[in-house]
Amino acid sequence: MKKISYIIIILTVFILLIKESDLHAQLPNHNTYLLAQINNYPGYSGLWGYVAPDSSEYALLGCFNGTSVVNITDSSNIHEVDFIPGVNSGWREIKTYSHYAYVVSEGTNSRLQIIDLQYLPDSVSLITSWNYSGFTQAHNISRSGPYLYISGGNASPNGGVQIIDITDPVNPVRRGNNTVRYVHDCRVSNDTIWGTNINNQKISIMNGVNKDNVTEIRNFNTLQSMPHNLTFSPDKKYIYVTYENETPGMLDIWNVEDLENITYIRSWQPTGIETAITHNVEVFGNYAIVAHYTAGIRILDLTNPSNPLEVAWYDTRPQDNSTNFLGCWAVYKFPSGKIIGSDITNGLFVIKTTIPTLSENISSKVPEKFILHQNYPNPFNPVTNLEFEIPESGFVSLKVFDMLGKETADLVNEKLSPGKYTVTFSGSELASGVYFYKLKYTGQGSINEKVKKMLIVR
Repeated sequence: MKKISYIIIILTVFILLIKESDLHAQLPNHNTYLLAQINNYPGYSGLWGYVAPDSSEYALLGCFNGTSVVNITDSSNIHEVDFIPGVNSGWREIKTYSHYAYVVSEGTNSRLQIIDLQYLPDSVSLITSWNYSGFTQAHNISRSGPYLYISGGNASPNGGVQIIDITDPVNPVRRGNNTVRYVHDCRVSNDTIWGTNINNQKISIMNGVNKDNVTEIRNFNTLQSMPHNLTFSPDKKYIYVTYENETPGMLDIWNVEDLENITYIRSWQPTGIETAITHNVEVFGNYAIVAHYTAGIRILDLTNPSNPLEVAWYDTRPQDNSTNFLGCWAVYKFPSGKIIGSDITNGLFVIKTTIPTLSENISSKVPEKFILHQNYPNPFNPVTNLEFEIPESGFVSLKVFDMLGKETADLVNEKLSPGKYTVTFSGSELASGVYFYKLKYTGQGSINEKVKKMLIVR
């Protein structure tokens, strides 16, 4: 009898060990492949992307000791072009406007670095390290139009959101701020600022129409502690929120159509992983890309924005899926379909997916003119394809409206290279009826708009 008991105990321990190992087991990379990895510096943090007027693409990589500019245009020759030194810091974040990059960090007296990118692919240059009285460092930076939204650090009292006017890109002007509570990161939609209050377990919603007087509309408590980052679904009906210290690492989805009735919908976590922590999420067209620390780069299909479907992933830290603050920090997607991710210890990863993603350039031939094609299929239920062609690099906006002119989806809002593009649109949450899709293209010295009609039939 004792012998049988010992056997049962041994088997139980063995099963528990297997279960524990499964929590840290690695699934093979799915629907992705690596183009290049660059690891030249002693630590990494945020990143962003820049597309030059000649359509070449550059990764702007936050490193421990500065900002690295990497040309990723030629998949067979991905290389660093230049490096701008900065104050040593484990936190560095970057955004772009026109041909300038704006960099903040938590390094002592790091200020706001303004980097000129116009002489790429040859070199870049530091224009200035700008500040004002009391502002020496910041945790994060966002941009909407000719405005920067700096958060954390001492840009604003209590680490709140500070607006910086960059209408003149090299001569910033300090505008208004909101100082109610510390904001770790923020995003802006239609002059409404959404901030993550990591220390208060809240999301703050602020009115930023008057850039000199930012007021809080309301705030709400999140289900998990330490909300870190957020972004919007393509139709702006939902927000996706990441958290800094929760395990299993969840991405929470909230319905925010009615600001007086914000509703939690569900949580998402990576396929087969219950330990890694979410860090940052960005939305590009119909896809969300998540920087999921030790689980790497995760790609979600937002055809149903309230219930994302994971369709691809690439693990930048394959040795484990631990709860440590290691692995993928930030992600960005380019018009070419290339995706970049920064890994805290392993550097820059440049990958592509084997599935079509946001506004994929489907032709190597440069179009002769600006064209918006009729969607297909049409009528449709619930998914259709929208195709357009642009002859030159330019800023492209593709939106969907109902019969009353209300915007129902924001599909593309970025600078694109010349080419023919296709975007998948889902009307799964729209009623049957006639809708319009509007393409606005700002090329070199010209603004073009086209509108077409489509029909959803249930």
